Amino acid sequence: MLRNLFKGGDKKTDEPKDTIQDDQLETNEKENWFNRLKSSLTKTRNNLMSQLSGLLRVGRKIDEYLMDEIEEILIQADVGVDTTLKLMDNVRETVKSQGLGDSSELETVIRDEIRNLLGEDTPLVLEGEGPYTILVLGVNGAGKTTTIGKLASRFNTDGYRVLVAAGDTFRAAAEDQLEIWCERAGVELIRGGENAEPASVVFDAIHAAKHRQADVLIVDTAGRLHTKKPLMDELSKIGRVMAQAHTGAPHEVLLVIDGTVGQNALIQAKVFNEAVPITGVAVTKLDGTAKGGIILGVKSELGAPVKLIGIGEKLDDLRDFVGTDFVEALFAFEEESEINPTA
Repeated sequence: MLRNLFKGGDKKTDEPKDTIQDDQLETNEKENWFNRLKSSLTKTRNNLMSQLSGLLRVGRKIDEYLMDEIEEILIQADVGVDTTLKLMDNVRETVKSQGLGDSSELETVIRDEIRNLLGEDTPLVLEGEGPYTILVLGVNGAGKTTTIGKLASRFNTDGYRVLVAAGDTFRAAAEDQLEIWCERAGVELIRGGENAEPASVVFDAIHAAKHRQADVLIVDTAGRLHTKKPLMDELSKIGRVMAQAHTGAPHEVLLVIDGTVGQNALIQAKVFNEAVPITGVAVTKLDGTAKGGIILGVKSELGAPVKLIGIGEKLDDLRDFVGTDFVEALFAFEEESEINPTA
C-alpha cells in the first residue's frame, strides 16, 4: 500500500473525527501554506513575472523578436537554456495551432506550458514493509541536515518510528548538528564516530532499524570528503551496501539542492545522479532566492521529480511539491500588486 507521508492520516489513532471541522482545518491549512509559498516566491516572481507581465501586456504583435525577449527573461530567472528552449518551442506550437497574434494572450499559454513541463506531482510515499530507507545526498551547505531533521520530525509526528544514520563521518560538526536536529525531532540517531567508515555505519544502522522494527531509516551522507578518495565513489559504495543489507534499499534517493545557487545546483544534481540514481529532489531556501526557476530545470533536465520544497527554518516549512500551487504562486504578481500597490 502506498502512503503519502505528508497527506496521509495519523498512524497513531483511528478514532472517529469531526469531518466538517477537519475539512475546514485542512482548508485553512492549505490557504496558510499557499500564502507562505507565495510570499517565499516573491523574489523569483519579481525577477521573472514582473518582467514578463510588463512585456506581454502592452498589446505587442507576437513575433520572433518578442519570443527572443521572453526566452532571455526565462534564462535570467535560472530556468536554464535547454529548459527555456523546450518550453518556448511548446509555446510557439500553441501560438501557431491556436492562431494567436497579440502578446496579451501569451501569459496564459506560458503558464499552462510551465505546468505541463512540471508533469504530475510525485509526493514522497512509504511503500511496502519497513524499514523504508531514504538515502539523502547533497553538497555541504545545501540544507541537507535541516531537511533530514524536518523529514524525521514529520514522520515521527505521523506515528512512525524513525532512525537516522550519521553517514557523514568526515566532519564531527556534521554529526553534532544532526544530533541536535534528531533531538528536536524526537528520533534516534545512529552514529559511528568521527572518521568511521560511512558504509559501515549505514550497514549497522540498517540492521539496527530492522532489530528495533523502525518504519523509516534516513541516511545522511557527506557533501565532500577530506580524503583523496572521491566522494562519488563513497556514495556509490553506500548505495551498494544498502542494497545488500536490505531488499530494495535505498528505496528513495533524495537529492537536496540549494535553490539560491541556480544553475550550479543542476550541475551538482547531474554529478550526484551518476553516482547513485536519484529518485527525487528537495529544493531548499526558496524563500531567499530570485532563482526559483531552477525547479523547472531540475524536472526537465534531470528527469527526477521535485518531491519536496523548503521555504523556511520551521519544522513544517518542508512540504510536498505541488506543481499547481507553485505555478499559481509564481503567477500571482498582478493579484499581489492589486492588493498591495506599493509591493
